[in-house]
Amino acid sequence: MSDLTFTHERDASRYTLHRGDDLVSVLDYRDDGRTVALTRAYTIPTFRGHGYAAEVVERAVADIEALGDRTISPVCWYVADWFEAHPDRAGILQPRR
Repeated sequence: MSDLTFTHERDASRYTLHRGDDLVSVLDYRDDGRTVALTRAYTIPTFRGHGYAAEVVERAVADIEALGDRTISPVCWYVADWFEAHPDRAGILQPRR
């Protein structure tokens, strides 16, 4: 996956993943300054089945962790499943009330 470009589009509240010139996956979010709600992971249909959604989530989680001052709320079912598959990353999740 070295030919991929990961971008944080703050104005659009989303992370994107491109392969060359092609947009392959998007992760939308809402950030209230304390918690980042990851609301929708989407892969363009012609690019599905290649792990792009997992890659954009992985890179976004790393980006949010690097901020050091936010937790994540996995609103999107795909993101919630990703965290279940990566329990080592659960430390950044917003505590359940």
